[in-house]
Amino acid sequence: MDQTAPPKRMSLRLPFDFYTLRLFIITLAIFIAFSVLLPGKFLTVLNMKSMAVQLPEFGILAFAIMITMLTGGIDLSIVGTANLSAIVAAMILTGLTGADGTGGVPLAAAIPLSMLGALLVGSICGLFNGFLVSRIGITPILATLGTGAIYTGLSFVLTGGPAITTTQLAFIGNGSLLGVPIPIIIFFVVVIISVVILNRTVFGFNVYMLGTNPKAALFSGINSDRVLLGTYWLAGVIAGLAGIIFLARTNSAKPDFGSSFILLTVLIAILGGVSYTGGFGTVVGLVLAVLSIQFLSTGLNMLMLELFPSSAAIFFRQFAWGGLLLGVMVLNYYTEKRKR
Repeated sequence: MDQTAPPKRMSLRLPFDFYTLRLFIITLAIFIAFSVLLPGKFLTVLNMKSMAVQLPEFGILAFAIMITMLTGGIDLSIVGTANLSAIVAAMILTGLTGADGTGGVPLAAAIPLSMLGALLVGSICGLFNGFLVSRIGITPILATLGTGAIYTGLSFVLTGGPAITTTQLAFIGNGSLLGVPIPIIIFFVVVIISVVILNRTVFGFNVYMLGTNPKAALFSGINSDRVLLGTYWLAGVIAGLAGIIFLARTNSAKPDFGSSFILLTVLIAILGGVSYTGGFGTVVGLVLAVLSIQFLSTGLNMLMLELFPSSAAIFFRQFAWGGLLLGVMVLNYYTEKRKR
């Protein structure tokens, strides 16, 4: 009997692949590096809680990018959708309770209605994107680039420019449950739901199948239009949820919030091993990418503030994001080439 067979079978059952293992090492290396470079600042309970509150803002949006990229597309309208959803939620809150929260409708009723309004707006935006991509046949990058501009423009029309301020959702954005920040709890709920949808449902299988080989998906009886419509709808719902986090974290809703999140979420998806041609990507890889980007952003901010003015730190962070995105894509290209 071949004594080498059992170890080989065991290795195939390990719960990670090469990309996930490499990303775990990168994340751990970033965390250790900044812990050593910034003793007493980076590795503190206060900083860990601060990162846990900041991370869901873009981390949740990264799932919207991931699910559309798995089909071979992309959704560049997620920030516009999130801001529009946040503005609608803020308008519902202030309309029902007043700017100071002393209106006729109690908060216990106004808050759920505002959240439902935000998710409904996200759903409508996602369905419109899916209609353009699946029914009209517009290339996803062009369709969502255009709709993103529409949603942002509509946000400016609704607000007239200034932000809408409300503090009624501050308990979500800055509160905690048993010492754990509520935003990070919401983030991991999204993680669990994404794992179930992508790995335990027919819809998730169809998403991967469509991204891997659209022709094979067609001949296997998969309704590609329906899958694409569902995919962009789900991305819109996730963006609507992110909009609620925006409003809760900043106590305001404005049309141009999070303008850098598009680059950031695409970077997270690519870094997490999601193929830009579709068909491959894992939730675990995306979570590790979110953590590594948060560690990198926070560590660079702390490091650069000691060397340069705060404005320079912000520009350097965006420079680092762009450089990391290009570096990861080049590394993935040569890795795939070597494997072939």
